[in-house]
Amino acid sequence: MPRSLFPPLAPPIKDGGGVVPRNGEGVVPRNGGIIRSFLENGFAAWAGVVVFALLLLALRGRAEWIAEYPPEWTLPVAPALNAAMEWFVAATKPFFRAAAAALELPLKGAREFLNWLPWPAALALVCALAHRAGGWKLTAFAAASLLYILAIGYWRESMNSLALVCISVPLAVCFGFALGAWGFASRRAERALSPVLDVLQTVPAFAYLLPILLLFGFGAVVGLIASLLYSFPPMVRNTIVGLRAVPGEVIDAGLISGATRRQLFWRVRVPTALPQLLLGVNQTTMASLSMVIVASIIGGTDDIGWEVLSTMRKAQFGESLLAGIVIALMAMLLDRITCGLATRRDIATAEKPGALFRNRYWIVAALAACFAFAARFLPELGEYPKEWVVRPAGALNEMVRWMTAEFQPAINAIKSGVLFFFMLPLRIGLERTVTPFSWGFAPTIAHAAGYAIFVCVVCGWLLHRRKPNAAAACALLGIVFYAGLTKTPWPALLAVLALWTLRLGGLRLALGALAAAVFLLFCGVWGKVLLSLYLCGVAVAAAFFGGTLLGVCAAHNDWFSRLMRPVNDTLQTMPLFVILIPIVMFFKIGEFTALLAIIAYAYIPAFRYAEHGVRAVPADVLEAGRAMGCTTAQLLWRIKLPLSLPNIMLGLNQTIMYAVAMLVIAALVGTNGLGQQVYIGLSKGDFGIGIIAGAGMAMIAIVADRMCKAWRGRVVV
Repeated sequence: MPRSLFPPLAPPIKDGGGVVPRNGEGVVPRNGGIIRSFLENGFAAWAGVVVFALLLLALRGRAEWIAEYPPEWTLPVAPALNAAMEWFVAATKPFFRAAAAALELPLKGAREFLNWLPWPAALALVCALAHRAGGWKLTAFAAASLLYILAIGYWRESMNSLALVCISVPLAVCFGFALGAWGFASRRAERALSPVLDVLQTVPAFAYLLPILLLFGFGAVVGLIASLLYSFPPMVRNTIVGLRAVPGEVIDAGLISGATRRQLFWRVRVPTALPQLLLGVNQTTMASLSMVIVASIIGGTDDIGWEVLSTMRKAQFGESLLAGIVIALMAMLLDRITCGLATRRDIATAEKPGALFRNRYWIVAALAACFAFAARFLPELGEYPKEWVVRPAGALNEMVRWMTAEFQPAINAIKSGVLFFFMLPLRIGLERTVTPFSWGFAPTIAHAAGYAIFVCVVCGWLLHRRKPNAAAACALLGIVFYAGLTKTPWPALLAVLALWTLRLGGLRLALGALAAAVFLLFCGVWGKVLLSLYLCGVAVAAAFFGGTLLGVCAAHNDWFSRLMRPVNDTLQTMPLFVILIPIVMFFKIGEFTALLAIIAYAYIPAFRYAEHGVRAVPADVLEAGRAMGCTTAQLLWRIKLPLSLPNIMLGLNQTIMYAVAMLVIAALVGTNGLGQQVYIGLSKGDFGIGIIAGAGMAMIAIVADRMCKAWRGRVVV
């Protein structure tokens, strides 16, 4: 069974006037046993933190530095970073501009080729590749996707985006494979690469757009570089995992055969690890395609990302949705093809080995060549006719306007309720939120006393139930909810962080988390960090519990799982900017809109890991539970969920990563945290501000990742 974050008290066995501990160490007095158990479970430390926080709250009116970190205590980190960046750009600008010119040639060639290729020829080639990867079902999906892109009028823009993927993915795969092989050969290299990969995958892409622009200049190559930096880490990780997973007997067979070190690597390890390497290619391709919008922002090219961005700026929901669906279809198609090539075995054995079947790919190639030749005489084959294009954007815009007007009262009620009764108290505290306008009455001393008594009663009940850690958590949450996360004294928050990470992951994790927090304090962005933590924390809680609940339902209902799969695929591959548009049209600009956008993107991993974990419970274990007379509810709560807890915890980890990644996008609709600082740095050309904000988001993500891993390590099944 799973253990809690801190081990719970063992139920005592009564023996006259005392209790016998479960470990059988003897009889101790009842009160003495409780006190010792409380001390062993860290209750004294948590009680000390609660008292410390209450003391600081009482003294915050007398010492301003307690309530808010003094600006004069900050260090000039941003100016120093700007000066260092200016020197580096001046020293290396010629080299990077030459590299940009060299990379522009293959990118331009790929675009010209894809735009020259007649659309029937491209359709035939992609369908042939889809058939090789996944059979006729994937072929039908590929044909339907490409026909949609043609019918909607975004063929040229899609080919321009595909050219970026065609150049960035091979570069990222080669670079990632080389680094992964190095990390496989050297544990020291792997330890050095791990934090670099973490930073590249957690720092928002917008944070390093400015240095890329300064070094490489403005243009399509800048998008290529950004895509390369974002997409090669998955290849590194999969290369290390794949090469390490090669069975020892395979290596021994290669050594017995007399293979040299180089032959052992290229002819034994790499072919054996090929499925894992191809999965790395799959993840690299998806990561590269996800950068299409970002590449459009800094490249300003005529691609599908630019269509999404330009229509979003005009608040044209219909046009942006249609263009966003194009990116989603491209992402799903590339995902299915690359994943199929990584896992599918030769399908020729399942078909009749006739001459037509054996030469099917040559036939498709000849057909594509015929289309290319015929396009010189039939313009309709070279470029899809504009009169064949279908534009349903107007109807979509009208539908959204009608829904907004029809359901506006209910929407406003939901938004106001969540804001006034949950989000604002958590951010600025009940003492500032409760007003006649928001709650209908003015707070008095009696209300504050009643709230304190209520929290004390709940904590006392938890102590009576022998749950001291839950009581301490309740007390801390009561303090934060009354004072507000952004108004809680920063020394108290540091104390909570230090003790939590110390108890959870040991001294190394505690020192790392404290170092990150102190760095952000010295940089003067502590208030922005708390705003980001507040919004991200609420979104993670809602996304995790909602996604886990839906995932458990999908694990028990195949029809619901099939229904949710295209929804999840669309939300995960749809550009994040597009997700914002309908939410903004319904709920307007504000924190609630940002919260919904983060939840819509971040619930997906919680759903998928929960469904996978519950479905992966062994059938013999479930059969044993039924044989013991377990009901359906008992099977779920006492067998399925405990056994799937490691997967569910991994889903929590990924939910946090997704939420942090969405913070930058949420800044577009009114949030004022680290994401907004990233945009300020990018718009003002201030490298220091942008990189500090990006580093802050990376630190939040990395510390949360390490805490989730430590917590998952405590789960015993």
